[in-house]
Amino acid sequence: MAAIKNIIFDLGGVFLQLNFQLTKELFLEYGIDGFDDFFTQHHADALFEDLEKGLITPEAFYNAFRQATNSQISNLEIQKAWNAMLISFPTERIEWLKTIKNKYNVYLFSNTNQIHYDAFMEIYERDLGVNDFNQHFIKAYYSQQMGLRKPYANSFMHIIDEQQLDIASTLFIDDTIKNIEAAKAIGLQTIHLVAPQTLLDLDL
Repeated sequence: MAAIKNIIFDLGGVFLQLNFQLTKELFLEYGIDGFDDFFTQHHADALFEDLEKGLITPEAFYNAFRQATNSQISNLEIQKAWNAMLISFPTERIEWLKTIKNKYNVYLFSNTNQIHYDAFMEIYERDLGVNDFNQHFIKAYYSQQMGLRKPYANSFMHIIDEQQLDIASTLFIDDTIKNIEAAKAIGLQTIHLVAPQTLLDLDL
């Protein structure tokens, strides 16, 4: 196995604590049952894939979600429930990152969307007191800005090609097995980060 020179990190479940159940429960309070049919950690339907690839605006997403759920839920209620899963940035994980980025070339690759992006950047500033999250990485790649998302191979290859990375010496860390399997298939080294394990438990 080649020595690691580069690390591509996932965001949610890695640096950002998530609780998908909170989103499901708040949608249920708003009268939306079966949210898991639309989105879970391991699955996104076509509407949510389009949102995460930046193919539709948040406004268009809200309208399409109302139509798909046959509901009158407001934009604010959708936003609040959708963002409920975003919990916090534990400070010790960011301190760990500051050390690791001195040893490796570090990148971020997140399946996300503009609604979540705006919310978690506020959470980061709340928790860390600064707004420099993206600056910890050589480049932070977000799916809605790329028009690509995990686990599709072309999303990984976009980063590898743009940064001219050697695949064999690049490590990918993610908490979702589907993404890990896709990264392995193109030759990346991988670590599947499974709670309660955190970044601080890794020997890097």
